[in-house]
Amino acid sequence: MSSSTTSAAQQPVSTDAAPGAGRPGMTLAVIVSFMALVGIDSTIVNMALPHVQTELSFSTADLSWVLNAYTLTFGGLLLLGGRLGDVLGRRKVFVAGIVVFTVASLVGGFAQADWWLLAGRAGQGVGAALAAPSTMALIATNFEGPARAKAIAVYSAVMGAGASVGLIVGGALTDLVSWRWVLFVNVPLGAIIALLAPRFIKQPDTHPGRFDIAGALTSTLGMGSLVYAFIRVASDGWGDRQALVAFGAAVVLLIAFFLIEVKATQPITPLHLFANAARSSAFASTLFLTAAMFSVLFLLTQFQQGVLGFTPLQAGCAFLPMTVAQFGSVKLVPKLLPKLGAKPLLLTGATLVTGGIAWLTQLTPDANYFASIAVPLLLIGTGVGIAFPTLNMTVLSGVQPQESGAASGVLQALQWLGGTLGLSIFVTVLGTATRSAQANPVGVTALEQANNATTHGITTAYIAAAVSGALALLIALLTRKPKPAEKKD
Repeated sequence: MSSSTTSAAQQPVSTDAAPGAGRPGMTLAVIVSFMALVGIDSTIVNMALPHVQTELSFSTADLSWVLNAYTLTFGGLLLLGGRLGDVLGRRKVFVAGIVVFTVASLVGGFAQADWWLLAGRAGQGVGAALAAPSTMALIATNFEGPARAKAIAVYSAVMGAGASVGLIVGGALTDLVSWRWVLFVNVPLGAIIALLAPRFIKQPDTHPGRFDIAGALTSTLGMGSLVYAFIRVASDGWGDRQALVAFGAAVVLLIAFFLIEVKATQPITPLHLFANAARSSAFASTLFLTAAMFSVLFLLTQFQQGVLGFTPLQAGCAFLPMTVAQFGSVKLVPKLLPKLGAKPLLLTGATLVTGGIAWLTQLTPDANYFASIAVPLLLIGTGVGIAFPTLNMTVLSGVQPQESGAASGVLQALQWLGGTLGLSIFVTVLGTATRSAQANPVGVTALEQANNATTHGITTAYIAAAVSGALALLIALLTRKPKPAEKKD
């Protein structure tokens, strides 16, 4: 950028520190607590869907939109949310997003009709998209050196474990109270986080300037179209006309977005973020590793409830080995990263995740939980706890403070895109493989054959998920070690 474009309006504007900013533990707790809610809400509703369908008279076709309304708005607005934080102030946008998320949760919890609940879920996605990109950027500006590495490790563990915790909490609330509490539970927690944020989170410098309206529109519509296309594929297959139209629109809009960003003086997504080879590899690895991870949550939930006969609460608790392993292994990253560098840790993490998923390809209808499920979940949880903090630190390394929100927005957009892409592929593989095994041999009951067919579909889908994990492993293997100057914070 030339000196003429760096006007006084673009200079950082300093703000006073938060009253309690000297307590880093509370600062981190406030930031990661909201990301825990975001992760939990990506899955917490899953266990409540049968009850939601009965009470609000959802059709089977429309029921998936209880999940998709959140996915679509969250995934579509992440890039915009990241840039808004950079320009308007990350703490301000963070708090605003929490308020929107909390109000939408309250509205959705009181839903008396299907459209009402969908509006609440969409509102949750909007709030999450505003607040989430600022979380990692706030960590980058509130912590330095080794403290930042530890904070990002905790952040990554909480964010990664949120989805599995959501299954446990969703199953417990649905079984013991009401499905409405999968939404109501966010209200007191969101209110507390919104009240504590101004007290314990230091407001980073803001960088006022021209807002890239054309980039914001094309990125939001393009990402929204892409997420919608994958959602349609997951429910209606790759030949669905609406999915094909959405894919076409996404291609056109995202190409337009790229061309706009090349010329923009203050782009919503600075393209030079991708010029660093290590960071670009981290972005790509995040996409494939997240896709593989979504398979574990979705497919294993189907297997445990559909084949093994677990209750919602039992199915949620079955993921505890993965969650515990994740929190245990994440503590190693801040200690090992300075000594070993990012590449060995990424190789280790991706290998463990891929190996654990490959283990799940051997599931049978009479599988023993501990040998066939708990052990691979331990491997996967350990790998995730090592890989994702390393990826997050690699992405933020060397990023200018005024662009940390944009970098975080890109990272989280790729995580969400990876999840929706993976789900659409794995659901398609699951359906195709299950149908191919539907024949009812002589001497086998209908229930046994249904379980056999479902298990065959799930294990075949896990093969595709293992390929996704292997691609992340290959990317890490081929990434060259960065120069020493690029490793400085």
